Amino acid sequence: MADPGRFETTPGGYGDLPRSADVVVIGGGVTGASTAFQLAKRGVGVTLLEQRELGAGATGKSGALVRAHYTNPVETALTLESLRIFAAWDEVVGAGSPRFEAVGFVQVVAPEDEPHLRANVAAHQALGVETAVVSAADLAEIEPLMRTDDLTHVAFEPKSGYADPLGTLYGFAAAATRHGASVREGTAATAIATDPRGRVVGVDTTRGRIATESVVLAGGAWANRLLAPLGVDLGLTPRRIQVVVFRWPRGVDQGRRHRVVIDATTHAWFRPEGATGTVIGVETGGRTCEPDGYGETADAAYVDAARAALAHRFPAFAHATMRGAWAGMIMMSVDSRPLIGPVPEVPGLYVIAGDSGTSFKTAPAIGVCLAELLTEGTASPVDLTPFRPSRFAEGLPWRDEHTYGGVEEHLLTISR
Repeated sequence: MADPGRFETTPGGYGDLPRSADVVVIGGGVTGASTAFQLAKRGVGVTLLEQRELGAGATGKSGALVRAHYTNPVETALTLESLRIFAAWDEVVGAGSPRFEAVGFVQVVAPEDEPHLRANVAAHQALGVETAVVSAADLAEIEPLMRTDDLTHVAFEPKSGYADPLGTLYGFAAAATRHGASVREGTAATAIATDPRGRVVGVDTTRGRIATESVVLAGGAWANRLLAPLGVDLGLTPRRIQVVVFRWPRGVDQGRRHRVVIDATTHAWFRPEGATGTVIGVETGGRTCEPDGYGETADAAYVDAARAALAHRFPAFAHATMRGAWAGMIMMSVDSRPLIGPVPEVPGLYVIAGDSGTSFKTAPAIGVCLAELLTEGTASPVDLTPFRPSRFAEGLPWRDEHTYGGVEEHLLTISR
């Protein structure tokens, strides 16, 4: 019997490439694989293309936080739907494992942002999220490592945490192939072909053309290369982002995994990594660059900034040993929110783009929504209208009411 946690790909020339598909999904990250699975599960003939290997882009470098706290209810609703899938993985997906660790999540904000925090938590609770506003005194018991003297209240989600990004991706890919999808690694999409009316008719690849009338572009930092020849400019900007891993110091309890934290006061996030490490991403502005050939290791100055941010909230880490670091590419949108849905200029083209490094946790739900949108014309778990790619042309970029520090809640860090 085949291993249900495996997926099969077929290397080789054009003869190994399907000549047609109901839907072609471009991009072998977690959102692309989730979408391919949900389409195949519904009986759609789908081919998933990845130019290198699955997870070679942002997913493979992801922090993979799974939390429901956002400064808007729409993304919270997406995460809540995803949490249900993570919790019932064996029944819903039935292949691989996301290795979800529900260690609990803490959202730290400055005292002056407490009214916004309370408004956001109330909105989350109304959606069914298990979350609460807790005092600094209670926080000291919830997470003993945390410095709390500069805080008044924070948000706490006891059932949130983090997952294995590649384990999640591989599970979706295995489940997609089990339902009949074709997964092709080492196959780059070179163009989205259209007819004289501008409608999608196929995808050109390094191994030939696949005829199709529907394409889901989940190409991450590489998306512009396929959009630009179609005359589509969604205002997407590729950014290089970094993270660092620190070894737990000698005085830290080696037998307890600490909570996942997003700290709006230091613009950082961190979570356990492995048995004795902590991975952290910190806001430094990012750097615009081309997605090919970027430096995959972190800069020395970034390591210092990450250690300082971590030590501010976890003082025991002031002299923690750096054990590793890496960099990856994300795609920023104009308003730091994802673009999900059809591209009006090109009938048959759908995108999940510009997620600004935060769509790992919502990928399971995004796959459901896109599959329903393509097969039924609407998405039932979450209304995708706020994510519509046309919002910039309409002059209606996304704006959250209850942000922290007067800025958008998203940080330029990989897949929080």
